[in-house]
Amino acid sequence: MPDVIVVGEALADVVISREGTFEHPGGSPANVAYGLGRLGISTTLLTSLGDDERADGIEAHLRSADVELLPGSRGTGRTASAIATLAADGSARYDFDISWELPPVTPGFLPKILHTGSIATFLSPGAASVKALVERAHRECLVTYDPNIRPAILRSQAVAKNIFEDFVTFVDVVKLSDQDAWWLYPGRQLEDIAAHILDLGAEMAVITRGSEGSLLSTADAQVTIPSVKSVVADTIGAGDAYMAALIYGLLTRPTDGLAPALVERIGRTASKAAAITVRRPGVNPPTLAELHADIEEQ
Repeated sequence: MPDVIVVGEALADVVISREGTFEHPGGSPANVAYGLGRLGISTTLLTSLGDDERADGIEAHLRSADVELLPGSRGTGRTASAIATLAADGSARYDFDISWELPPVTPGFLPKILHTGSIATFLSPGAASVKALVERAHRECLVTYDPNIRPAILRSQAVAKNIFEDFVTFVDVVKLSDQDAWWLYPGRQLEDIAAHILDLGAEMAVITRGSEGSLLSTADAQVTIPSVKSVVADTIGAGDAYMAALIYGLLTRPTDGLAPALVERIGRTASKAAAITVRRPGVNPPTLAELHADIEEQ
């Protein structure tokens, strides 16, 4: 029985940069599952793959981190893809070729943590299946959520905001980037957005701010974590590495509470994971040994 089940899309990332065009496995939920596997966490992924070579490559990639696919994750047709065009600063713009269908699935067990997010929670018809699964699970296990907003596949800001807020009522921990937060709530301060997410029902709201660090909010405290300075190869997978390390921290915490000191420790670990990831190209999150080792700021 895995400690974590991740639910969401796995796809082929086609990266276009000045150095050329490269393809590798991607999709935010799949990246989180892979990051957890690299951290030694027993993890399975429920997704929707085709029956092509891309699907074979994605499954092999996940298995290299000891991440297993749940039954129902392989289907027919082609596997989804995303084209990521890198700017000079390493940031990425995405265009998607994806259809998201997930048959109604009820795992025979519930893990300690269920994680989901990204396109899988917004794109019909599969989003309805994801939400139904979360609604069944949220009273029996910890649920984490990263909306990972992709405007290119969303119908409108208003519709996406309604979906997000409805989803948060079944979630314990929400993590989103500052860009996600401002897209959902334009003109508002990040601290106010975090407080609003807590009001919706979450126990912790985490907002990452790139080189400015991250903000972790609970009912008892707002903790600001500085980033670890890094020379950036690219930012692909950095947020997912942060999310994986955040889940790792929640899973291995000594108590069930979210005391400020514990929240700070979890945030610093997640920030370190993101810093390690941006130093090397592609989706290459840290291993547990790398996460525990001291690293110099660059």
